[in-house]
Parts: sequence; C-alpha cells; structure tokens
Amino acid sequence: MPKSPKEMGEAIARNLPAKTGRTFEQWVELAKSQPHAARKDRIAWLKSQHGLGTVTATFIAAEAEGKSIVDTYADEAALLNGMFAGEKAGLRPLYDELAGVARKLGKDVDLTVCKTYVGIRRGKQFAMIKPTTEPHTIAPRTLPDGRGSEAIHTAAFRRGRRGSCGGGGSTPTAVLRCSTAAASL
Repeated sequence: MPKSPKEMGEAIARNLPAKTGRTFEQWVELAKSQPHAARKDRIAWLKSQHGLGTVTATFIAAEAEGKSIVDTYADEAALLNGMFAGEKAGLRPLYDELAGVARKLGKDVDLTVCKTYVGIRRGKQFAMIKPTTEPHTIAPRTLPDGRGSEAIHTAAFRRGRRGSCGGGGSTPTAVLRCSTAAASL
C-alpha cells in the first residue's frame, strides 16, 4: 500500500489504464473540459458520473486545477518549515528530538510529512507528531494490549481515517501533540 502522496499518485497513474481504460493525463484533460469551478464539484462529478474513488478523483481534480497533490507534498523541508512557522517555531527542536526517537525504532519505520502533522509508520501509521499552540490534557488510556498508558503523557488514541496522510483505518493511532506550553517546561 502506498505510504506517501507521491507514492499514491504514482500508484493511481500506474493503475488507472487497467481499471478505466484511460491514463491519468486523459482523466485530467476530461476533468478540465468540465465546467465545474470548484474542486469538490469536479470530485463529485468524477465519482458519480465515472465511478472513480474519492482519492483518485481528488488527485485528478487537483491536477486539473493546476494544484498537484504530488507536487504539494514533494518538498518535505518546506512542509516542515510551514508546520513549524510562527508561534510553533519553538516546537521544532522538540519535533527533531521526537523524529530522531521514532527513527531509532527500526529501519522499517517511516516518517511521512504532511501539511499539519508527521505520520510515523511501520506498514501502517501507528503514531503522529502534530504541533499545536494550545496545551492539551490527555486522559490516561489503555493500550490495545491492556497495559495502561500513564507513562505516555502526550499520547492520545483515536480511530484514524483512511488516506495517505490520515490514520490507519480502524487501527488505534498514537497522537503526539507538541504544544508551545509543553515546549516551555
């Protein structure tokens, strides 16, 4: 399964001809020829009239309006700089430390930089680092194996959404929220 928007875009382009008889470029041209002004309208049209999935339709609609999803996520350094700009700039050292710890978990652990968070994956996403300017109080939860998570002060578990930079479907996801309040401790 693709892990990044770039890999997802490559998989969509590779698989579309066999699934639909049209290349990605042909779909983009078809989407451009439609009078839909908003991306959401193009996506809805591609889904309802052509039976495309949401992710595929989203990639095509974005490309049709000249805002390639693959290009948006191509420069991880720019995404990180944007994520840690302004009030969140002081969190960058904390992120660097957390990212270093995540990388030490094993060679099979990948970090996927998105616009507002960094996913940590080992096959599926199991955690994310998300900077915030608001302090968060995280109630202790029980881990899937039954152990308490009192030691994980900055983790919360939620059901993630499917998608390249979403959670892992129904897999519980640890969310490490780096707040400016915590960074000043």
